[in-house]
Amino acid sequence: MIRVQIISDKNQNSLRMKSVIQKKISQNEVKRSNITIVIGGDGFMLQTLKKNKRSKKFFYGVNSGNYGFLMNKFSSKNLISNLQKAKITTISPLEMNVSNNQNLIKKHIAINEVSILRQSRQAASLSISHGSKKVIKRLVSDGVLVSTPAGSTAYNLSVHGPILSLNSKKLSISPISPFRPRRWKGKIVSDRSKIIIKNLNPKKRPISAVADNIEIRNAKKITIKTSKKIKFNLLYDKNKSLQKKIKLEQLRRETS
Repeated sequence: MIRVQIISDKNQNSLRMKSVIQKKISQNEVKRSNITIVIGGDGFMLQTLKKNKRSKKFFYGVNSGNYGFLMNKFSSKNLISNLQKAKITTISPLEMNVSNNQNLIKKHIAINEVSILRQSRQAASLSISHGSKKVIKRLVSDGVLVSTPAGSTAYNLSVHGPILSLNSKKLSISPISPFRPRRWKGKIVSDRSKIIIKNLNPKKRPISAVADNIEIRNAKKITIKTSKKIKFNLLYDKNKSLQKKIKLEQLRRETS
């Protein structure tokens, strides 16, 4: 039985790291089992998790990209020790259901966020609700995004959305360049909410719905909710957990 699986992005830096890690693993016993080491950047980690959404494996990311928020820092010297002592963080993705202009329904999951984006030069015209409650009757903007806590420091942060603590049990609804109402800042809702976004003018103002990086064009109605059935188990080096990374981003924002 393979105790540790190693997969990597195809760039030269990732492949070099993979070679080093393979040697380390072959020379040392890793007491933890069912681990997949993912070498790459955040995008490659998201792609890998989605491919393994029914898996009960533990995923340990090694950053070979730029920022690597979801990843651990590469350390050849401490790799085995870090794997043994790594702490588990469990996250659930969003489930996006999209009805398009042909009334076809497509479903995808998003670990970071679902983005609703204008598809033409015309601004999007949207209504947003969660459950039976209306969040906003009409939002004219470049779009809106719904973010998980894990994704709240990504695209959500760049559009001035709130940073959510990992254990907050909340989702963030953040406008993208709102035109009307101009000062609408968005809303934080429970992660048990079923968020419904409708295109109020699909013929003149087409929109796309994007689950992380998977795009569905000509969307008419988008339903978003947390998929509690899917759980990803991520491993982080001791004292460098995902919770602490998010907390550091919150502190940076407060002092900037």
